[in-house]
Amino acid sequence: MRNLESKITKLIIEYSLRDWLDLTEDVDIVIVGAGPSGLTAAKYLADKGYRIVVFERRLSFGGGIGGGGMLFHKIVVEESAKSILDDFKIRYSKTENNLYIVDAAEFMAKLATGAIDAGAKIIHGVNVEDVIYRPSPLRITGVAIQWNAVVLSGLHVDPIFIESKAVVDATGHDAEVISIAARKIPELGIVLKGEKSAHAEEGEKLVIEKTGRVIPGLYVTGMAVAALHGLPRMGPIFGGMIISGKKVADIIDQDLKSGSY
Repeated sequence: MRNLESKITKLIIEYSLRDWLDLTEDVDIVIVGAGPSGLTAAKYLADKGYRIVVFERRLSFGGGIGGGGMLFHKIVVEESAKSILDDFKIRYSKTENNLYIVDAAEFMAKLATGAIDAGAKIIHGVNVEDVIYRPSPLRITGVAIQWNAVVLSGLHVDPIFIESKAVVDATGHDAEVISIAARKIPELGIVLKGEKSAHAEEGEKLVIEKTGRVIPGLYVTGMAVAALHGLPRMGPIFGGMIISGKKVADIIDQDLKSGSY
Protein backbone atom coordinates (compact mmCIF):
# COMPACT_ATOMS: atom_id res chain seq x y z
CA MET A 1 0.00 0.00 0.00
CA ARG A 2 1.31 3.41 -0.94
CA ASN A 3 2.02 5.97 1.76
CA LEU A 4 -0.06 9.13 1.98
CA GLU A 5 2.85 11.17 0.58
CA SER A 6 2.74 9.22 -2.71
CA LYS A 7 -1.04 9.58 -2.94
CA ILE A 8 -0.76 13.34 -2.44
CA THR A 9 1.80 13.64 -5.21
CA LYS A 10 -0.18 11.45 -7.60
CA LEU A 11 -3.40 13.39 -7.11
CA ILE A 12 -1.74 16.77 -7.56
CA ILE A 13 -0.02 15.72 -10.79
CA GLU A 14 -3.03 13.86 -12.18
CA TYR A 15 -5.56 16.64 -11.63
CA SER A 16 -3.15 19.40 -12.67
CA LEU A 17 -2.44 17.61 -15.93
CA ARG A 18 -6.15 17.22 -16.57
CA ASP A 19 -6.48 21.00 -16.43
CA TRP A 20 -3.43 21.56 -18.64
CA LEU A 21 -4.69 19.09 -21.25
CA ASP A 22 -7.98 20.98 -21.33
CA LEU A 23 -6.09 24.25 -21.82
CA THR A 24 -4.41 22.92 -24.95
CA GLU A 25 -7.72 22.63 -26.79
CA ASP A 26 -10.52 24.29 -24.86
CA VAL A 27 -9.57 27.95 -24.33
CA ASP A 28 -11.50 30.76 -25.96
CA ILE A 29 -9.76 33.70 -24.31
CA VAL A 30 -6.43 34.10 -22.51
CA ILE A 31 -6.28 36.96 -20.01
CA VAL A 32 -2.79 37.93 -18.86
CA GLY A 33 -2.79 39.43 -15.38
CA ALA A 34 -5.05 38.82 -12.37
CA GLY A 35 -5.43 42.46 -11.41
CA PRO A 36 -8.73 44.36 -11.19
CA SER A 37 -9.40 44.71 -14.91
CA GLY A 38 -8.30 41.16 -15.75
CA LEU A 39 -10.42 39.56 -13.03
CA THR A 40 -13.43 41.68 -13.96
CA ALA A 41 -13.09 40.74 -17.63
CA ALA A 42 -12.71 37.08 -16.67
CA LYS A 43 -15.99 37.03 -14.74
CA TYR A 44 -18.06 38.76 -17.38
CA LEU A 45 -16.63 36.68 -20.22
CA ALA A 46 -17.13 33.45 -18.26
CA ASP A 47 -20.68 34.55 -17.50
CA LYS A 48 -21.23 34.72 -21.26
CA GLY A 49 -20.13 31.10 -21.62
CA TYR A 50 -16.56 31.55 -22.87
CA ARG A 51 -13.76 29.29 -21.67
CA ILE A 52 -11.35 31.59 -19.88
CA VAL A 53 -7.86 31.14 -18.47
CA VAL A 54 -6.10 33.88 -16.53
CA PHE A 55 -2.32 33.60 -16.28
CA GLU A 56 -0.75 35.51 -13.38
CA ARG A 57 3.01 35.50 -12.86
CA ARG A 58 2.74 36.16 -9.13
CA LEU A 59 1.38 33.72 -6.55
CA SER A 60 -1.43 36.09 -5.61
CA PHE A 61 -4.42 38.00 -6.97
CA GLY A 62 -5.08 41.67 -7.27
CA GLY A 63 -2.24 43.46 -9.04
CA GLY A 64 -1.96 46.85 -7.36
CA ILE A 65 -5.03 46.46 -5.17
CA GLY A 66 -3.41 44.89 -2.10
CA GLY A 67 -1.33 47.90 -1.15
CA GLY A 68 -4.36 50.19 -1.06
CA GLY A 69 -3.16 53.78 -1.03
CA MET A 70 0.42 53.88 0.32
CA LEU A 71 -0.36 50.75 2.39
CA PHE A 72 -3.50 52.24 3.90
CA HIS A 73 -5.95 49.39 3.42
CA LYS A 74 -8.71 51.25 1.57
CA ILE A 75 -9.32 52.17 -2.06
CA VAL A 76 -11.77 54.48 -3.83
CA VAL A 77 -14.34 53.58 -6.49
CA GLU A 78 -16.64 55.96 -8.39
CA GLU A 79 -20.41 55.67 -8.47
CA SER A 80 -20.25 54.78 -12.17
CA ALA A 81 -18.72 51.43 -11.14
CA LYS A 82 -21.19 50.70 -8.32
CA SER A 83 -23.15 48.14 -10.35
CA ILE A 84 -19.95 46.12 -10.83
CA LEU A 85 -19.28 46.19 -7.09
CA ASP A 86 -22.81 44.88 -6.62
CA ASP A 87 -22.26 42.12 -9.21
CA PHE A 88 -19.24 40.92 -7.22
CA LYS A 89 -21.02 41.44 -3.86
CA ILE A 90 -18.32 43.85 -2.70
CA ARG A 91 -19.34 46.02 0.27
CA TYR A 92 -18.71 49.77 0.25
CA SER A 93 -19.35 53.00 2.11
CA LYS A 94 -20.65 55.99 0.17
CA THR A 95 -18.84 59.27 0.83
CA GLU A 96 -18.96 62.77 -0.61
CA ASN A 97 -18.84 63.48 -4.36
CA ASN A 98 -20.40 60.09 -5.16
CA LEU A 99 -17.21 58.26 -4.23
CA TYR A 100 -17.23 54.89 -2.50
CA ILE A 101 -14.69 53.51 -0.02
CA VAL A 102 -13.90 49.80 -0.33
CA ASP A 103 -11.69 47.53 1.77
CA ALA A 104 -8.71 46.58 -0.42
CA ALA A 105 -8.53 42.97 0.79
CA GLU A 106 -12.25 42.39 0.22
CA PHE A 107 -12.10 44.02 -3.21
CA MET A 108 -9.18 41.81 -4.22
CA ALA A 109 -10.65 38.60 -2.81
CA LYS A 110 -14.16 39.03 -4.20
CA LEU A 111 -12.96 39.96 -7.68
CA ALA A 112 -11.03 36.68 -7.69
CA THR A 113 -13.84 34.54 -6.30
CA GLY A 114 -16.29 36.20 -8.67
CA ALA A 115 -14.18 35.23 -11.66
CA ILE A 116 -13.64 31.68 -10.37
CA ASP A 117 -17.28 31.15 -9.46
CA ALA A 118 -18.25 32.25 -12.97
CA GLY A 119 -16.05 29.47 -14.36
CA ALA A 120 -12.75 31.17 -15.19
CA LYS A 121 -9.58 29.18 -14.57
CA ILE A 122 -6.80 31.17 -12.86
CA ILE A 123 -3.26 29.79 -12.80
CA HIS A 124 -0.56 31.49 -10.76
CA GLY A 125 3.18 31.49 -11.27
CA VAL A 126 2.93 31.58 -15.07
CA ASN A 127 4.75 34.17 -17.16
CA VAL A 128 3.63 35.03 -20.70
CA GLU A 129 6.91 35.46 -22.51
CA ASP A 130 5.72 35.67 -26.11
CA VAL A 131 2.68 35.68 -28.36
CA ILE A 132 1.66 33.41 -31.22
CA TYR A 133 0.84 35.16 -34.48
CA ARG A 134 -0.19 34.41 -38.04
CA PRO A 135 0.68 36.69 -40.98
CA SER A 136 -2.24 36.14 -43.36
CA PRO A 137 -4.31 37.80 -42.08
CA LEU A 138 -2.00 39.35 -39.50
CA ARG A 139 -3.33 38.54 -36.04
CA ILE A 140 -2.48 37.20 -32.57
CA THR A 141 -3.60 33.61 -32.00
CA GLY A 142 -2.34 32.75 -28.51
CA VAL A 143 0.56 32.97 -26.08
CA ALA A 144 3.81 31.26 -25.18
CA ILE A 145 4.06 30.59 -21.44
CA GLN A 146 6.74 29.67 -18.95
CA TRP A 147 6.85 29.09 -15.20
CA ASN A 148 7.83 32.41 -13.65
CA ALA A 149 10.24 30.60 -11.33
CA VAL A 150 12.18 29.54 -14.44
CA VAL A 151 12.27 33.14 -15.65
CA LEU A 152 13.44 34.44 -12.26
CA SER A 153 16.15 31.78 -12.06
CA GLY A 154 17.60 32.83 -15.41
CA LEU A 155 17.45 29.32 -16.85
CA HIS A 156 17.03 28.82 -20.59
CA VAL A 157 13.94 26.63 -20.92
CA ASP A 158 11.65 26.68 -23.93
CA PRO A 159 8.02 27.68 -23.32
CA ILE A 160 4.85 25.86 -24.28
CA PHE A 161 1.94 27.30 -26.23
CA ILE A 162 -1.71 28.03 -25.55
CA GLU A 163 -3.89 28.94 -28.52
CA SER A 164 -6.98 31.13 -28.18
CA LYS A 165 -9.40 33.28 -30.11
CA ALA A 166 -8.40 36.36 -28.15
CA VAL A 167 -5.61 37.49 -25.83
CA VAL A 168 -6.19 40.27 -23.28
CA ASP A 169 -3.30 42.32 -21.92
CA ALA A 170 -4.30 43.11 -18.34
CA THR A 171 -0.71 43.30 -17.07
CA GLY A 172 -0.91 46.86 -15.77
CA HIS A 173 1.63 49.64 -16.01
CA ASP A 174 4.10 47.85 -18.29
CA ALA A 175 1.61 46.47 -20.85
CA GLU A 176 3.86 43.42 -21.06
CA VAL A 177 2.04 41.46 -23.76
CA ILE A 178 1.59 44.44 -26.07
CA SER A 179 5.22 45.39 -25.48
CA ILE A 180 6.33 41.93 -26.62
CA ALA A 181 4.15 42.07 -29.73
CA ALA A 182 5.35 45.57 -30.60
CA ARG A 183 9.01 44.62 -30.25
CA LYS A 184 8.97 41.24 -31.96
CA ILE A 185 6.37 41.80 -34.70
CA PRO A 186 7.13 45.30 -36.05
CA GLU A 187 4.72 44.87 -38.94
CA LEU A 188 1.90 45.19 -36.41
CA GLY A 189 2.74 48.88 -36.20
CA ILE A 190 2.18 49.10 -32.43
CA VAL A 191 3.80 52.01 -30.59
CA LEU A 192 3.74 52.12 -26.78
CA LYS A 193 3.72 55.71 -25.56
CA GLY A 194 4.11 54.96 -21.83
CA GLU A 195 1.86 56.30 -19.09
CA LYS A 196 1.95 59.93 -17.98
CA SER A 197 2.07 61.39 -14.48
CA ALA A 198 -1.01 61.55 -12.26
CA HIS A 199 -4.27 63.15 -13.32
CA ALA A 200 -6.86 60.92 -11.68
CA GLU A 201 -10.05 62.27 -13.24
CA GLU A 202 -8.65 62.38 -16.76
CA GLY A 203 -6.91 59.03 -16.41
CA GLU A 204 -10.07 57.27 -15.25
CA LYS A 205 -12.07 58.67 -18.16
CA LEU A 206 -9.51 57.99 -20.88
CA VAL A 207 -8.62 54.44 -19.79
CA ILE A 208 -12.25 53.46 -20.20
CA GLU A 209 -12.53 55.31 -23.50
CA LYS A 210 -9.42 53.67 -25.02
CA THR A 211 -10.11 50.12 -23.77
CA GLY A 212 -10.58 47.61 -26.58
CA ARG A 213 -8.96 45.85 -29.51
CA VAL A 214 -5.35 46.74 -30.34
CA ILE A 215 -4.99 44.50 -33.39
CA PRO A 216 -6.93 41.39 -34.45
CA GLY A 217 -6.77 38.85 -31.62
CA LEU A 218 -5.17 41.22 -29.08
CA TYR A 219 -7.08 43.41 -26.62
CA VAL A 220 -6.08 45.79 -23.84
CA THR A 221 -7.68 46.70 -20.52
CA GLY A 222 -6.81 48.52 -17.30
CA MET A 223 -3.52 50.33 -16.78
CA ALA A 224 -2.06 48.62 -19.85
CA VAL A 225 -4.36 50.99 -21.77
CA ALA A 226 -2.56 53.96 -20.21
CA ALA A 227 0.84 52.50 -21.08
CA LEU A 228 -0.20 51.92 -24.68
CA HIS A 229 -1.81 55.30 -25.32
CA GLY A 230 0.22 57.61 -23.07
CA LEU A 231 -2.57 58.33 -20.58
CA PRO A 232 -2.28 59.73 -17.04
CA ARG A 233 -2.04 57.44 -14.03
CA MET A 234 -4.71 57.72 -11.35
CA GLY A 235 -3.46 56.03 -8.19
CA PRO A 236 -5.68 54.09 -5.74
CA ILE A 237 -9.03 54.76 -7.45
CA PHE A 238 -10.26 51.66 -9.22
CA GLY A 239 -13.60 52.38 -10.84
CA GLY A 240 -11.99 52.89 -14.22
CA MET A 241 -10.14 49.60 -13.89
CA ILE A 242 -13.22 47.47 -13.35
CA ILE A 243 -15.33 49.38 -15.88
CA SER A 244 -12.49 48.83 -18.36
CA GLY A 245 -12.56 45.10 -17.59
CA LYS A 246 -16.29 44.90 -18.19
CA LYS A 247 -16.00 46.95 -21.39
CA VAL A 248 -13.29 44.74 -22.89
CA ALA A 249 -15.44 41.68 -22.10
CA ASP A 250 -18.34 43.23 -23.99
CA ILE A 251 -16.13 44.17 -26.95
CA ILE A 252 -14.64 40.68 -27.20
CA ASP A 253 -18.09 39.13 -26.98
CA GLN A 254 -19.32 41.34 -29.83
CA ASP A 255 -16.23 40.60 -31.95
CA LEU A 256 -16.41 36.84 -31.44
CA LYS A 257 -20.11 36.72 -32.21
CA SER A 258 -19.66 38.81 -35.35
CA GLY A 259 -16.52 36.98 -36.46
CA SER A 260 -14.57 40.27 -36.64
CA TYR A 261 -12.00 39.41 -33.98
